[in-house]
Amino acid sequence: MATLVATPTRRYTSEMTSLLDKIVTVRTTSGKRYTGKLLGFEMNRGDVVLGDATDEKGETYVRVFIYSHVISEIYTKTPPLNLEELARRLERYFPKMVKYIPEARTIVIMERIKVTDEGVQGTGPMAEKVRRIFEEFLEEYKSSMSK
Repeated sequence: MATLVATPTRRYTSEMTSLLDKIVTVRTTSGKRYTGKLLGFEMNRGDVVLGDATDEKGETYVRVFIYSHVISEIYTKTPPLNLEELARRLERYFPKMVKYIPEARTIVIMERIKVTDEGVQGTGPMAEKVRRIFEEFLEEYKSSMSK
Protein backbone atom coordinates (compact mmCIF):
# COMPACT_ATOMS: atom_id res chain seq x y z
CA MET A 1 0.00 0.00 0.00
CA ALA A 2 2.91 2.38 0.70
CA THR A 3 3.93 2.23 -2.97
CA LEU A 4 0.54 3.55 -4.07
CA VAL A 5 0.95 6.60 -1.85
CA ALA A 6 4.63 7.11 -2.53
CA THR A 7 4.35 7.31 -6.34
CA PRO A 8 1.93 10.29 -6.45
CA THR A 9 3.94 12.02 -3.73
CA ARG A 10 7.17 11.52 -5.69
CA ARG A 11 5.50 12.83 -8.85
CA TYR A 12 4.16 15.88 -7.03
CA THR A 13 7.60 16.57 -5.58
CA SER A 14 9.15 16.08 -9.01
CA GLU A 15 6.72 18.53 -10.61
CA MET A 16 7.31 21.15 -7.91
CA THR A 17 11.06 20.65 -8.16
CA SER A 18 10.91 21.15 -11.94
CA LEU A 19 9.41 24.60 -11.27
CA LEU A 20 12.28 25.76 -9.04
CA ASP A 21 13.93 28.88 -10.48
CA LYS A 22 11.09 29.19 -13.03
CA ILE A 23 8.50 31.96 -13.22
CA VAL A 24 5.23 30.88 -11.61
CA THR A 25 2.01 32.58 -10.59
CA VAL A 26 0.44 31.89 -7.22
CA ARG A 27 -3.19 32.83 -6.68
CA THR A 28 -4.42 33.05 -3.10
CA THR A 29 -7.81 32.18 -1.68
CA SER A 30 -8.51 35.92 -1.32
CA GLY A 31 -7.89 36.45 -5.06
CA LYS A 32 -4.44 38.05 -4.80
CA ARG A 33 -1.96 36.99 -7.45
CA TYR A 34 1.83 36.99 -7.26
CA THR A 35 4.13 36.20 -10.19
CA GLY A 36 7.82 35.56 -9.59
CA LYS A 37 10.64 33.05 -9.54
CA LEU A 38 9.90 29.99 -7.39
CA LEU A 39 12.85 29.94 -4.99
CA GLY A 40 11.63 27.20 -2.69
CA PHE A 41 8.76 25.20 -1.31
CA GLU A 42 8.10 23.30 1.88
CA MET A 43 6.99 19.84 0.86
CA ASN A 44 5.10 18.81 4.00
CA ARG A 45 3.04 21.97 4.44
CA GLY A 46 3.04 23.32 0.88
CA ASP A 47 4.35 26.81 1.64
CA VAL A 48 6.21 28.57 -1.20
CA VAL A 49 8.65 31.45 -1.53
CA LEU A 50 8.87 33.63 -4.64
CA GLY A 51 11.71 35.97 -5.58
CA ASP A 52 11.42 39.21 -7.54
CA ALA A 53 7.64 38.88 -7.41
CA THR A 54 4.98 41.23 -8.74
CA ASP A 55 1.39 41.40 -7.57
CA GLU A 56 -1.67 42.15 -9.69
CA LYS A 57 -1.31 45.89 -8.95
CA GLY A 58 2.26 45.96 -10.29
CA GLU A 59 3.92 46.24 -6.87
CA THR A 60 7.25 44.41 -6.73
CA TYR A 61 8.72 42.43 -3.85
CA VAL A 62 12.18 40.98 -3.37
CA ARG A 63 10.68 37.97 -1.52
CA VAL A 64 7.12 36.79 -0.95
CA PHE A 65 6.45 33.89 1.43
CA ILE A 66 3.02 32.40 0.85
CA TYR A 67 1.64 29.91 3.34
CA SER A 68 -0.17 26.85 2.04
CA HIS A 69 -3.46 27.56 3.78
CA VAL A 70 -3.96 30.65 1.56
CA ILE A 71 -2.80 29.13 -1.75
CA SER A 72 -5.59 28.54 -4.22
CA GLU A 73 -3.42 27.59 -7.22
CA ILE A 74 0.11 27.64 -8.61
CA TYR A 75 0.69 27.74 -12.33
CA THR A 76 3.28 28.51 -14.98
CA LYS A 77 3.10 29.29 -18.67
CA THR A 78 6.54 27.83 -19.35
CA PRO A 79 6.58 24.06 -19.93
CA PRO A 80 9.43 22.08 -18.35
CA LEU A 81 12.17 20.56 -20.47
CA ASN A 82 11.12 17.30 -22.10
CA LEU A 83 13.76 15.14 -20.43
CA GLU A 84 12.27 11.98 -21.93
CA GLU A 85 12.98 13.37 -25.41
CA LEU A 86 16.48 14.39 -24.33
CA ALA A 87 17.06 10.85 -23.03
CA ARG A 88 16.07 9.44 -26.44
CA ARG A 89 18.51 11.81 -28.11
CA LEU A 90 21.31 10.83 -25.73
CA GLU A 91 20.53 7.15 -26.39
CA ARG A 92 21.53 7.70 -30.04
CA TYR A 93 25.02 8.78 -28.90
CA PHE A 94 25.30 6.40 -25.93
CA PRO A 95 23.37 3.24 -26.89
CA LYS A 96 22.21 1.12 -23.93
CA MET A 97 23.96 3.46 -21.48
CA VAL A 98 21.12 5.91 -20.78
CA LYS A 99 18.58 5.56 -17.99
CA TYR A 100 15.70 8.03 -17.57
CA ILE A 101 14.10 8.28 -14.11
CA PRO A 102 10.86 10.25 -14.61
CA GLU A 103 9.95 10.59 -10.89
CA ALA A 104 13.28 12.29 -10.24
CA ARG A 105 13.35 14.12 -13.59
CA THR A 106 16.87 12.75 -13.99
CA ILE A 107 18.84 11.08 -16.77
CA VAL A 108 21.84 8.93 -15.85
CA ILE A 109 24.45 8.05 -18.46
CA MET A 110 26.93 5.23 -17.83
CA GLU A 111 25.92 5.38 -14.15
CA ARG A 112 28.22 8.36 -13.59
CA ILE A 113 26.90 11.35 -15.56
CA LYS A 114 23.67 12.92 -14.31
CA VAL A 115 21.40 15.27 -16.29
CA THR A 116 18.53 17.28 -14.79
CA ASP A 117 16.64 20.45 -15.72
CA GLU A 118 19.54 22.32 -14.15
CA GLY A 119 22.27 20.84 -16.34
CA VAL A 120 24.92 18.15 -16.49
CA GLN A 121 26.86 16.82 -13.52
CA GLY A 122 30.04 14.93 -14.26
CA THR A 123 33.56 15.38 -15.54
CA GLY A 124 35.67 14.07 -18.36
CA PRO A 125 35.32 13.84 -22.14
CA MET A 126 32.01 11.91 -22.03
CA ALA A 127 30.45 14.45 -19.66
CA GLU A 128 31.59 17.23 -22.00
CA LYS A 129 29.92 15.48 -24.94
CA VAL A 130 26.71 15.12 -22.88
CA ARG A 131 26.98 18.80 -21.93
CA ARG A 132 27.21 19.83 -25.61
CA ILE A 133 24.15 17.72 -26.48
CA PHE A 134 22.26 19.18 -23.50
CA GLU A 135 23.15 22.76 -24.49
CA GLU A 136 22.04 22.14 -28.08
CA PHE A 137 18.77 20.66 -26.80
CA LEU A 138 18.31 23.66 -24.48
CA GLU A 139 18.86 26.12 -27.34
CA GLU A 140 16.25 24.31 -29.45
CA TYR A 141 13.86 24.45 -26.48
CA LYS A 142 14.43 28.18 -25.95
CA SER A 143 13.96 28.98 -29.64
CA SER A 144 10.70 26.98 -29.72
CA MET A 145 9.49 28.96 -26.68
CA SER A 146 10.12 32.30 -28.39
CA LYS A 147 7.95 31.39 -31.40
